[in-house]
Amino acid sequence: MDEYRLRAPLRRYETTLDRAGFALATGGALGGLLVAALVLAGGQYDAASLLTAWALGALFVTLGIAAVAAPLWLGLHVLGYRKPWHAAALGAILALIVFVAGQTHGFGLLDAPVSDGRATLFRWLSATATSALIALAAAGIALAMWRVAYRPAE
Repeated sequence: MDEYRLRAPLRRYETTLDRAGFALATGGALGGLLVAALVLAGGQYDAASLLTAWALGALFVTLGIAAVAAPLWLGLHVLGYRKPWHAAALGAILALIVFVAGQTHGFGLLDAPVSDGRATLFRWLSATATSALIALAAAGIALAMWRVAYRPAE
């Protein structure tokens, strides 16, 4: 079995510019669905609110992917790290960093409102737990984007 692994060719994945664009649109649409699901869980049931949540969510998720994730993914792509788990890991790590920073006042580096110092630990625990859930969703979105963008090289 080990001999086979040594002789098996490494699978390379390639993309094209049009597939990368479709992947970006897929990521935005799925991110919009996530935002709409959160709005639905918050108690908004009318179609206008859900459609607005999806549209704005898709817009801002697409902007976030293009501004933050795309340059990092381009670097990974150039270095040859193009496998599905690379995409999922990048999506999860970026979401975790962004959402924990957002809930902890920039990891405690920005001016925070005066509050009880004893609540800081609970703020960090809550931020990590909720951000981990969003990171799982982001990993799934990154996998869907990867599937749209990449095909095995011939």
